[in-house]
Amino acid sequence: MEARERKERILKQRQVLLFFVLLGIAQAASKPRRYSVAEETEEGSFVANLFKDLGLEGGKVAARRPRVVSKEKKLNLQLDRQTGDLLLSEKLDREALCGPTEPCVLPFQVLLENPLQFFQAELQIRDINDHSPVFLDKEIILKISESITPGTSFLVERAQDLDVGSNSLQSYEISPNFYFHLKLLNSPDGTVLPQLVLDKALDREEQSEIRLILTALDGGSPSRSGTALVLIEVLDINDNAPEFSKLRYEVQVPENSPVGSQVATVSASDLDIGAYGQISYVFSQAPEDIRKTFRINAKSGEILLAQKLDFETIQRYTVNIQATDGGGLTGSCVVFVQVMDLNDNPPELTMSTVNNHISENLPETVVAIFSVSDPDSGDNGKMLCSLQDDLPFSLKPSAENFYTLVTNTALDRETRSEYNITITVTDLGTPRLKTQHNITLQVSDVNDNAPAFSQASYTMYVPENNSPALHIGTVRATDSDSGANAQLTYSLLPPHDPHLALASLVSINADNGQLFALRALDYEALQAFEFRVGAADRGSPALSSQALVRVLVLDANDNAPFVLYPLQNASAPCTELLPRAAEPGYLLTKVVAVDRDSGQNAWLSFQLLKATEPGLFGVWPHNGEVRTARLLSERDAPRHRLLLLVKDNGEPPQSASVTLHVLLVDGFSQPYLPPPEVARQPAQPDALTLYLVIALASVSSLFLFSLLLFVALRLCRRTRPASLPGGSVPEGRFLGQLLDVSGAGTLSHSYQYEVCLAGDSDTTEFKFLKPIISSSLSPDT
Repeated sequence: MEARERKERILKQRQVLLFFVLLGIAQAASKPRRYSVAEETEEGSFVANLFKDLGLEGGKVAARRPRVVSKEKKLNLQLDRQTGDLLLSEKLDREALCGPTEPCVLPFQVLLENPLQFFQAELQIRDINDHSPVFLDKEIILKISESITPGTSFLVERAQDLDVGSNSLQSYEISPNFYFHLKLLNSPDGTVLPQLVLDKALDREEQSEIRLILTALDGGSPSRSGTALVLIEVLDINDNAPEFSKLRYEVQVPENSPVGSQVATVSASDLDIGAYGQISYVFSQAPEDIRKTFRINAKSGEILLAQKLDFETIQRYTVNIQATDGGGLTGSCVVFVQVMDLNDNPPELTMSTVNNHISENLPETVVAIFSVSDPDSGDNGKMLCSLQDDLPFSLKPSAENFYTLVTNTALDRETRSEYNITITVTDLGTPRLKTQHNITLQVSDVNDNAPAFSQASYTMYVPENNSPALHIGTVRATDSDSGANAQLTYSLLPPHDPHLALASLVSINADNGQLFALRALDYEALQAFEFRVGAADRGSPALSSQALVRVLVLDANDNAPFVLYPLQNASAPCTELLPRAAEPGYLLTKVVAVDRDSGQNAWLSFQLLKATEPGLFGVWPHNGEVRTARLLSERDAPRHRLLLLVKDNGEPPQSASVTLHVLLVDGFSQPYLPPPEVARQPAQPDALTLYLVIALASVSSLFLFSLLLFVALRLCRRTRPASLPGGSVPEGRFLGQLLDVSGAGTLSHSYQYEVCLAGDSDTTEFKFLKPIISSSLSPDT
C-alpha cells in the first residue's frame, strides 16, 4: 500500500515537473533566456551551459563558430565553443554596471554562423552586501532653541548605501541620552529618513551642547553600519520658523543648459526680526548626485546648475531645500527638476556579423546582421535605416531593432567587382541625427566568361627563306574573369585541309600566343596558308574560343633572271645578221628573259656591259631591245661580240649575262660567214626551245608567204652592196624561215624574226632569231 502511494506521489511530481518544463519552453520562445550570477563572483566562474539550454548539439555547434555579443560592451563573457559553458571573464560590480537600478539585467546575444542564427539572453547580477552605509557629513550640526517643546521632531541628514534591496539601508540607531529618541519615516521614494524627537525641554543654561552618535544599519547578513556625530547646539529662544512661499516647486530644464544657468529660486520668510529673521538656504537630505549637479545661493535661494545635465543618465531630480533663520528654526520645501530630452545622441549601429566576400551568380545572400539603438526618448529615439539607391542590396528587419543586409539579385563580378555599402541610421528628432557604417564587399569570380580574341582573324607575313623558329606574330585573347579563370592557354587546332602539314610549319607558345615558323618557307612552293588557333581558360569547367590565322609568305629575291632568247646553252652560238646599210636605231634583236620571283623582284632591266665596238650598239634598259647607235662604215669589223647584263630589281639584285654574236653583211643574199668555232658537244634536246619554236611557227604560219614577199620587195629597192656580187648565194646548208613573236616573255611589241639554223647541224637545232624589218618599224612600234 505504501509503495502504491509512493508511485502515485512520484507520478504527480513528474506531471508537475513536466508542466513547469512546458511552461518554461513557452516562455523561452517569447522571452530572452535569463541567467543569474552574484556580483564579485570570481573570474572564470560557470554561469550556464548555453548549448544545453538552447537545445543545440555541441559537436556540430562548434563548427558554426558560436560567440557572445553584448550591445553595451559592458558585459565581458567567455563562451567555450566545445562544451557550451558560459564563463565570467572578469569580476562584475553591480553598482558600477547598474547603479541604483534594480534588478540589474544586462542583455547579450549568442550568434551562430553557417547558417546565421542568434538567440537573445540576459544576465541578472545579484547584489551582495559589499558596501556599508556612509554619512556624507561626518558631523551633523543641529541648532535647537531652548523654547522648543517636547515632542518636536528634527530631520537629520540620512546616510547613503550603494547596495540595493535587502542589502540597502534599513534602519538607524542613536546613542542613549536623556533628551531625544529616534523616529524613522518612510519617504515617498522608499528611503528611510531619521528624525530626532525631543523628549525633554532643553535648557541652554544647563547644557548648551549635546553630542549624539547616529548609526545607520543595512539589512545584509552580516549587517554593515556607518556612524556620524550629531552635534546639537541649544539656541536662545526663537518662536518663528521660516516659511516657504510654496512647499513644492516643479521646473523643467533642457539637458543642454550651460553650467551656471539658473534652475529655480526658492523663497522663505520669517516674522522674527534681527538675527532670528535672517534666513539661509541649504540642501536638505541631498545625495551626492544632487550636490554635484546643483548649488544654491545661501542668501538668495537661487539654485544654479553645477554640471551638465544628461537626460539619458538621470531624467528627474528631487531637491530638498531647508531654510534656517538666525534662531535655528527651519522650514523646508521640495524642488522637482525635470530634465527635458534633446536630440543630442546620434543613433548607434552595432555590427553582429559581416561577410565581406560573396561569389557572383548566387541568389539572395546574407551580407551582414546588425542592430541599432538610440538612448534618446520619444521621436528622438525612433530610427530609420537606409542604403544608397543604386545598389542591389536591401535591408530586412529580423527582430526588434535588428536588421539583415541581403542581396536583391545575383551579382556579376565582371560588371562590378567591389561594392562600398553605406548603411545610414537616422533618428526622427529635431534636428535629425544620423550614423553611417561602411562595408566593403568583394565579389568573388566564377568562370562564366569565355576567352575573347582581340581579332576574329589575323593576317601575318613571313619572308621566304626565313630562319627556323622565327617569330611571325602573336594572337591575343582576354578573359573578363579573374585568377585561374582568366589564365589562358593557346593551342593550334587541326587544319581543315588534310594535306597541310601544319605541325611542321608553325608552332605556338601556349602561355603568350606567340607564333613561330618551324622551317624555312619557299614562296615559289607555298605562298599562303591558314589555320585556326584556340584559347582556353583554366576554370572549371574550362571555356574556350577560336580565331583564324592567315599566313602570307613574302617573296624574296632568291631567283636570278632566266634568259629565254638568245639561248645560252646551245652547242653553237646564235649569230645575228646586221646589214651594213642599217640606219641608226635599227633593231638588231631583242633579249627575252623571265624571273620566277614576283613584284619588283621580277622587274628586269638590261645593260650593255661590253662590245667589240662600244659606240656602235645600244640596249634599251626596259625591254631588252638591241639597236644600232650610228651608221655603219667600211672600217667597222665584220664580226662583233656583245656582252649584255640582265638584272632584276630585288634587294640585293640578281643578274644573268647574255652573249650576242653579230655578223655584218652587205645584204641578206650574201653568204653567211661561218660561225665561230665552238667545241662540239653532243646534241641535247631542250624542251623549252622546242616549245618556243613550235609556238613561233604556229603563230607565223598564216602570213609567212606575205612576209616573204614583203621582204623581197624591200631588198630589191635597196642599193646593191659593192662587197658582194649580185645574186650570190651562200654556200653550204642553210635553212631559214621567218617567225613572228608577239609579246612573248618580256617583249612589249610584235616583231618579225628569221629563224637561223646551223647548216651543219644534224638536228636542225634552233640557233637564233633575226629581225627582218628594220627601217619600216620605229623603236616604239
